Amino acid sequence: MENLDHRKKITIMVAVMAALLFAALNQTIISTALPTIIERLGGMEYYSWVFTVYMLTSSITTILVGKLSDIYGRKPFILVGIGVFVVGSLLCGLSENIMQLIVYRGIQGLGGGMIMSTAFTAVGDLFAPRERGRWQGLMTGVFGLASVFGPTLGGYIVDHTEWHWVFWVFLPFGIIAFVMIWMMFPKVERKRGESIDYLGSLFLTLTMVPLLLAFSWAGTTYAWGSVQIIGLLSGALAALILFIISELKVKSPVVPLHLFKNSVYSISNLVSFLLGAGMFGAIMYMPWFIQGVLGTSATLSGYVVMPMTLSLVLGSAIGGQMMTRTGKYKTLALIGIVIMGIGMLMLSRMDTSTTTLTAIINMIVTGLGLGLAMPVFTLTVQNSVEDKMLGVATASSQLFRSLGGTIGVSVMSTIMVHRLSSRMMETSAGMQRNGPVQIPEEAAAAFNLLKDPQALLDSQKLAAAAESLPAELRTMFDQAVLLLREALGYSLSGVFISGAAVIGLAFICTIFIKEIPLRSAMKKDGSEEVSGSASKGKPARQN
Repeated sequence: MENLDHRKKITIMVAVMAALLFAALNQTIISTALPTIIERLGGMEYYSWVFTVYMLTSSITTILVGKLSDIYGRKPFILVGIGVFVVGSLLCGLSENIMQLIVYRGIQGLGGGMIMSTAFTAVGDLFAPRERGRWQGLMTGVFGLASVFGPTLGGYIVDHTEWHWVFWVFLPFGIIAFVMIWMMFPKVERKRGESIDYLGSLFLTLTMVPLLLAFSWAGTTYAWGSVQIIGLLSGALAALILFIISELKVKSPVVPLHLFKNSVYSISNLVSFLLGAGMFGAIMYMPWFIQGVLGTSATLSGYVVMPMTLSLVLGSAIGGQMMTRTGKYKTLALIGIVIMGIGMLMLSRMDTSTTTLTAIINMIVTGLGLGLAMPVFTLTVQNSVEDKMLGVATASSQLFRSLGGTIGVSVMSTIMVHRLSSRMMETSAGMQRNGPVQIPEEAAAAFNLLKDPQALLDSQKLAAAAESLPAELRTMFDQAVLLLREALGYSLSGVFISGAAVIGLAFICTIFIKEIPLRSAMKKDGSEEVSGSASKGKPARQN
C-alpha cells in the first residue's frame, strides 16, 4: 500500500480511524456507567471481570490476527472485527444478569482485538516511521476523543434512561465504519509460502487464559496460595514451555521468538505492558472515586473525568508532531512517563476532603503524561522490525499493553478489596469499643444498605434511604456513609500508589531503550530509507 498517492492514504486512514473510534467509544462508554449497571444487575464481586474478559479475548485475537493479517492482508480482519463487535454490543444490551454481560463482553473483545490490531498496523503499511509519529498520535487522539464523549454519555444514559442504551447507542456508527472500510480499504494478495501456526496459536491461548484467570481470582475468589491459583499458574507455565518449543520448530511462527533478541523490540513491549497496567488502573478506578468517595452522580462523573481525556488527546497530538519533526522519541517518552507518574502520586493523595477541582487537576496531569508516552512504543516496535513482520510486531505491542491492563486491573482490584475490608474491620472494631450501637428495627433496612460498598455508587438510593429514617437517626446514617466513603477512598489510594510504582518501573526500563532515528522515506520497492541526520548514523534496525 506504500505506492498509493497521499490523498488515497489519507482517505484510507479516515476509514480506519472511523472503525477505531467505533470500538473505542463502545469500550470507554462503560467506564462511568458500569457502577450503576452493576448496581442494577448485582454482582459487585465480578466488577473487574467485565473489564478482564474483554481484555482477555481481545488480547488473544490481537496477537493471532497480527500474524494472519501479515499473510492475508488487513481488510478482511478489520471487517470481521467490526461485525463481531457489533453483535457483541447488541448482546451486551440484552444482558439480564452479570454473567451474561461478562460473556457478551467477551464477544465484544474478540471483535475489538481484530480492530485494534489491524488499525494500528495499517499506519505502518501506509507511512514511513518518521511520518507514523503524527498518525500514531492521531490514533491515540481517537481514543482520547472516545474517552471524552464515551464516559460522559455513559453516565448520562444510566442517569436518564435505560442502561441498555449504553451498548446500543453507537451501533449505527459501527455499520457506517464497516461500509467505509469495505469501500475504501484496498485488497492485498495473500503472501505465498506462509502457513498458519495452529499449534503455536493453541499453546499461546492456553498460556494466556489460565494466566489471566489466576491474576483475576487470586486474592479475591481464591487465596494466592490456593490449589486453584497454583494450578492455573502451573498450567500457564507448562503451556508457555510448549509454546516456546513449538515456535522454535515451526516454519512460520505466530510469534517469531527471534524478535525478542532485538533490545528495542523487547524493552518497548515491556514498557507497553507496564504503561498498560498503570493506565488502566487509573482510568478504570477513577469513576469509583468520583462516584463512591466524592458522591457525585454518574453524569457528573463523566464531566469530571473529561479533562483527563482532553489532556491525553493534547499530549498525544503534541508528541506525534514532535516525533515527526525531530525523528526522535526517547526524551519525549521519558518526560511523558515522569509526568504520568507524578499524576498518579497526586491521585493517591486524594480522600473525602478532596475537592472536584483538585481531582480534575490531578487527572489532567496524569492524562497529559499518558498522551505523550503512549504512542511512542508502538512506533519503536514498528521501527525495529522488517516490513514483512509489521503486523505481528504491532500486534505484540497491543498484546503486551492489553496484558498489562488485564493483569493491572486484576491486581489493583485485589488491592482495593483487601484495603477496603481491612479498613472497614478497623472502623467496626473502633465503633464496638464505644459500646454496641442499637438500631431500631424500622431503620435496619437503611443501615443494612451500607454493608455493601456498592451502595455508595447510587447517590439517589442513599438519599432515599436517609429520607426514610427518623430525623434523630439521619445524623448517624450520614456518619456511617462518611465512614464508608473514607474506607473506599483509603482503598483507592492504594490502587493509585501501586499504579505510580508501576509507572516508575516503566521509566527505568525506558532509560535502556536505544534511540534509533526514525526513517523518513520509502523506496519504490517498499523498503525504507532515512534522510537528514538519520542517514548518517547507524542503520535503522539494530539489535
